[in-house]
Amino acid sequence: MSVDVAAPPKIHITESAQAHFNYLISKEDMPGMGLRIFLTNPGLPSADVSISFCPPGEHRAGDIPILFSGFTLYIDRASVSYLEDAEIDYKSDKMGGQLAITAPNLRGTKPESEGSLADKVNYILHAEVNPNLASHGGMVTLVEITPNNEVVLRFGGGCHGCGMVDVTLKQGIEKTLMSQLSEITAVIDVTDHTSGENPYYTPD
Repeated sequence: MSVDVAAPPKIHITESAQAHFNYLISKEDMPGMGLRIFLTNPGLPSADVSISFCPPGEHRAGDIPILFSGFTLYIDRASVSYLEDAEIDYKSDKMGGQLAITAPNLRGTKPESEGSLADKVNYILHAEVNPNLASHGGMVTLVEITPNNEVVLRFGGGCHGCGMVDVTLKQGIEKTLMSQLSEITAVIDVTDHTSGENPYYTPD
């Protein structure tokens, strides 16, 4: 499975945390074992960070790899902006120790009512839409807001070329956006789906 070539976020993993991860990976006794970091409810007060083992070849389409000493960390594509300037540390204590994850952008900031339509759309995409698409290895980004308040989107990852993308757009994303932002007149997909390399669903 391919990985995204987009620039990874700036994540600092301390030496103690890297040593801890390498220790855990060594106990799995599987060459090439990596780690995957992903978020739950990013941009919302309930946002949380999760890190799991990622066996060779089992990262998701669109994941962004970062190489560390002894392992590769795969970043969920939809989580990138929220993990910018994050730090992962491991602090030893009498009970053994624990990870400490600091992510200043994790919970984001909901745009004010007078904010731009683009900011509001981006917030909903990051906070509500992309976390759901990430379960299929997909994501969607805002291309532009037209003068007529049409929202132009582009799909990526597992949604790029997916045979169910029209359903995702009309029954999922469009309803979500237009139910919260009444000024939107249409939601348009400009993705070239013929070039998708790892679609989540391919019709027979």
